[in-house]
Amino acid sequence: MAAAFFTLPGRWRLVKTLRLVQNLPAVKLHLSGVAMIATEAEFEKAKNKLKTLKNDPGNEVKLRIYALFKQATEGPCNSPKPSMLDFVNKAKWDAWNSLGKIPKEEARQKYVDLIETLVSPEVPTQSEATIADVKSSFQTISVTSENNITTILLNRPAKKNAISVLMYEEIMKALEQAAKDDSTLTVMTGSGDYYCSGNDLSNFTDIGPEGVEQKSKNSGELLKRYVSHYIDFPKPLIGVINGPAVGVAVTILGLFDAVYATDKATFHAPFSQLGQSPEGCSSYTFPKIMGTSKANEILLFNKKLTAAQACELGLVTEVFPDSTFQKEVWKKLHAYAKLPKNSLAFSKQLIRGVEKEKLHAVNAQECERLVERWLSEECMNAIMGFFEKKSKL
Repeated sequence: MAAAFFTLPGRWRLVKTLRLVQNLPAVKLHLSGVAMIATEAEFEKAKNKLKTLKNDPGNEVKLRIYALFKQATEGPCNSPKPSMLDFVNKAKWDAWNSLGKIPKEEARQKYVDLIETLVSPEVPTQSEATIADVKSSFQTISVTSENNITTILLNRPAKKNAISVLMYEEIMKALEQAAKDDSTLTVMTGSGDYYCSGNDLSNFTDIGPEGVEQKSKNSGELLKRYVSHYIDFPKPLIGVINGPAVGVAVTILGLFDAVYATDKATFHAPFSQLGQSPEGCSSYTFPKIMGTSKANEILLFNKKLTAAQACELGLVTEVFPDSTFQKEVWKKLHAYAKLPKNSLAFSKQLIRGVEKEKLHAVNAQECERLVERWLSEECMNAIMGFFEKKSKL
């Protein structure tokens, strides 16, 4: 049952539920002071309910389900730890092992409670949702529109706004909506201390049953679509960089129309360190913006820039003291938003139109190269080394 469940399609649904259950505590019903534990019959019923789930609740929840099922049926983890290269079984082993010595009965109750939460209807269907409902239905970002400005807020502060597969999809959806709404400007910023820490680590470990090669191809296509949304975005797009930016959060800035940063922000694209190659059209935009030698320091040799350095090189438009950053930037943005909307949009499209075809070609080439890199032994060893280093911290 548990292994088969890992093949469910529809990976970007029921994420509201995901958040509720990632750290789900044991739920015990009390009657006359005695804790009620799920019976074997209730456990079997929950297993059958799981089979009726139409949408994929996400990998973290599936790992939780797997771990609780194993704990409830076999007890504490008793199998050898898989190798680092066996990403899927390593993730499953870690999830099971993390339950420690929780008794079978308690794991059974947690399993039943989790399945009940998943099968409960929590999210309205698209036909029932209003435009406002759609905007509020995002799980990894927050989208608001007021005073002629649509703001896309990266909203995973506990993960330093790392971009998961779900977040990639939601940002693309938000950009599509913003392109069609009545706003004059679109602003992207982050919640918490980070702007964005780049790719979520689960993007690399979640191989799935399709295998590494197909996973790499799928990831390449996802990245290609993601970057294309920035290339084709028809309105002024402004980055408000509230903290450190890493990886794709940095490289994509070359496609923004203006970038404002706090003096506490840093910019780091450690591609060669991870055995990878540039993306976000940065192999074209960075040399164009700052010159080849300066771009090489960043894209080839992993140089981390301060906000002041990024501004000096032309990647950032203006830097503000952190204490007054939000006040000064939004004062500027509200002034921009009062400018004639169509004039801004048409002017942006003229500027972008000159090289749009070139940018799409660069994006395709970068993604093709990245797929090759992800499948290389060099890249695999670099990523494994990174994970090993992280596990020791």
